[in-house]
Amino acid sequence: MSVVLISRTESKLQDVKKEITDKYSGVEVSYIVCDYSKFDKSAQDKVAKALADLEIGVLVNNVGVSYRYPQFFDELTDEEVQNLMTMNIDSVVWMTRMVLPGMLARKKGTIVNVSSASAMYTLPLLAEYSGAKSFVERFSRALNAEYKAKGVTCQCQVPFYVATKLAKMRKSMMVPSPNQFVALAMKWIGHSDCVVSPFLLHAIQGYVLDCLPDFVVASQIMSMHLGIRKRGKKKDEQLAAEAAAKKE
Repeated sequence: MSVVLISRTESKLQDVKKEITDKYSGVEVSYIVCDYSKFDKSAQDKVAKALADLEIGVLVNNVGVSYRYPQFFDELTDEEVQNLMTMNIDSVVWMTRMVLPGMLARKKGTIVNVSSASAMYTLPLLAEYSGAKSFVERFSRALNAEYKAKGVTCQCQVPFYVATKLAKMRKSMMVPSPNQFVALAMKWIGHSDCVVSPFLLHAIQGYVLDCLPDFVVASQIMSMHLGIRKRGKKKDEQLAAEAAAKKE
């Protein structure tokens, strides 16, 4: 398949394009520079124009941002609140709007939305992120029900932690590398399941959480997030003190 890459940093897009073309001869790769934190009408029109003449068979929505660390909702700045909604929700909605008409005209296509296991549980101190990812999960379910009879499917993948910059975690038994996760995620595309957890240990973890009462899960997550918040606040204070010392 030919590939269109969309992201905000052109140098990284060029690197990935080279990586793909070096490995797979004959595959056409193009890219679009787009900052999804500023995905206004102008940015949407730019992307739509670049995709207009292409036959998009698979759309993967994998844009997202979370909190810097767990916080109470009122501690977030207005900019952080807006940025999170734009990145996690607007990107999925408007990219889907762009490619859906073509898929319906061809009576084939699939949309893969990468959500998060945080969409499935009560997540105190990550309330807005959890809510945004819940939107992606419900949106995907409804789209799949609307269009699967017309040849277009929508799948939502709900990983727990993956060792990415967003998660800020190292690879471990329960935390796969991006390459590990993607290899498994690819195998699920095209299956009838609408919401999937491709990494087996994540699926087992989700099953255990599903068996517990919600108040128990919420209480444990609250305790864990309070600890992470405390460390995050301490780091912020240290950075502020260092900045003040440099200024002096």
